[in-house]
Amino acid sequence: MRQMINFAMMLGVVFFISACDSNKENSASGVESPIDVGVMTISAKPQVIKVELPGRAVAYLESEVRPQVGGIVIKRSFAEGGFVSKGQSLYQIDPSQYEAALMNAKAELSSAKATLTSAKSKAKRYKVLLKTSAISQQDFDDAQSLYKEAQAQIVVNEANVHTAEINLEYTQVTAPIAGKIGKSSVTKGALVTGNQTDVLAYLQQIDPIYIDIPQSSNQLIYFRNQLKSGELTASDTDNVQLLLNDSSFYHSLGTIKFSDVNVDEGTGSVTLRAQFPNPEHELLPGMYVRVWLNVGTDEKAILVPQKAVTHNVKGQAVVMLVIDNKIVSRVVATAEVINNQWRIVSGLEVGDILVVSGLQKIQVGSKINPMPILTSTDN
Repeated sequence: MRQMINFAMMLGVVFFISACDSNKENSASGVESPIDVGVMTISAKPQVIKVELPGRAVAYLESEVRPQVGGIVIKRSFAEGGFVSKGQSLYQIDPSQYEAALMNAKAELSSAKATLTSAKSKAKRYKVLLKTSAISQQDFDDAQSLYKEAQAQIVVNEANVHTAEINLEYTQVTAPIAGKIGKSSVTKGALVTGNQTDVLAYLQQIDPIYIDIPQSSNQLIYFRNQLKSGELTASDTDNVQLLLNDSSFYHSLGTIKFSDVNVDEGTGSVTLRAQFPNPEHELLPGMYVRVWLNVGTDEKAILVPQKAVTHNVKGQAVVMLVIDNKIVSRVVATAEVINNQWRIVSGLEVGDILVVSGLQKIQVGSKINPMPILTSTDN
């Protein structure tokens, strides 16, 4: 039994020595097995460039409801949180004193009209009497002056009547716009004053609705320069997509209405404003959303998978290329990410062979066995 064990140990030693000798021979001959890596051939195609930006919903129209005359509120004619139409009555202020003021103004107007009639008749008589020298020139001038004063008083009293009618009309506080109304700050029996600082209620029109979008001024200048240089071509549409908090896209597209002319000193951003239809009132003022903004089209865009791009110690983006079945590294410039792919703006040319997978097995100078693979850029 002991002899069999010794024989087996000797055989093991022989096989180990043989294997070592074989490895030494391979190393001595300089034979290195090529490493299998996945590669893709760089191509270019038109690509719409979009940027994702934050946005906040803002009412299309806003109105602060305030009384224009003072008095006691005797009625509120709306449901808080509901929708009201333009011109709908919201509050009724006690109209008694304004009705009395209107009656008084009308009475004064009637009196002024009677005075005008008398002054006019007297002026006519004095004109005839003056021709016969029955009255003096002074009497005639006085009669003419009274007639003109009576005419002026008519204008004053008519204005007073009109003012009284307006004040009476203002006792009915109506909605200046159509939209959704918030909570009321007063109840029946409250005393209000004309043009007070306290708001009775807030009214907002939210269909359509605005989305205010802050964009970095640096990013804005970057894309404008790309459009000027021809690297990007202007889009034929200004449509904007809206991404909701549940990561779903809003059912309707919006359009850019304007870009602010001033840069915010605190944030260094410029505000863009987009308008969206909002018939179901899904978007509410103050709501934060994400916006996909179309900034142009790269007619010869080069897109590579994100996993194919690494960074060196200097923070530069680096890719591995295959040249004569050997690995070389190249620094590239990246722009934005599109569908999990980097858009490369410099460093790659059409026809370059890019290593996509197996990067952890290779280094510069490695001999490789390139294996073409299908990527999303081939679709």
